[in-house]
Amino acid sequence: MSEVLGDDALDTLFRKARTHNAWLDKPVSDAQLKAIYDLMKWGATSANCSPARIIFVKTKEAKEKLAPALSAGNLKKTMAAPVTAILGYDVEFYELLPELFPHDLTAKTWFNRSAEWAEATAFRNGSLQGAYFMLAARALGLDCGPMSGYDMAKVDEAFFAGTTVKSNFLCNLGYGDEAGLFPRSPRLEFDRACQII
Repeated sequence: MSEVLGDDALDTLFRKARTHNAWLDKPVSDAQLKAIYDLMKWGATSANCSPARIIFVKTKEAKEKLAPALSAGNLKKTMAAPVTAILGYDVEFYELLPELFPHDLTAKTWFNRSAEWAEATAFRNGSLQGAYFMLAARALGLDCGPMSGYDMAKVDEAFFAGTTVKSNFLCNLGYGDEAGLFPRSPRLEFDRACQII
């Protein structure tokens, strides 16, 4: 049985976690980025398909390559963030299933019956992994600024050309400057979002 986390952990992961728009001038190390992946990779996906592929954009040159794809509202904060993760998904993830799901070597055929089915599966599970990514980053003391305000075709051409990977969303990473936070937006109460039947 899983252990119930204490309030401090729940606050870090959920209740006090915010989408950051301003960043402190404090670097994020490659070791921290590897630690995020090493934690997030344990999250569940369909048949352990693990379609997420991530490019961590850190250098000035890489940021300049990303800049033309960003919406005006996301440009400044992304250029200021220590790291911007491009979270993508591999539409041919099933090629690795013999390695990732070795106890049933027919698993590849569950997903490669059509390009549409494979992409829907990759997008759904890649999105799950994106959520695991943000929880892992927060658990390891970093703040997140996820966003979808960018030109996907430009990002895919600039960073994933010649591959079977497509971008899903971007996530700035670092140590957020609370001065840049908006007031907390409301959330739907249980009865407006859920049913127990």
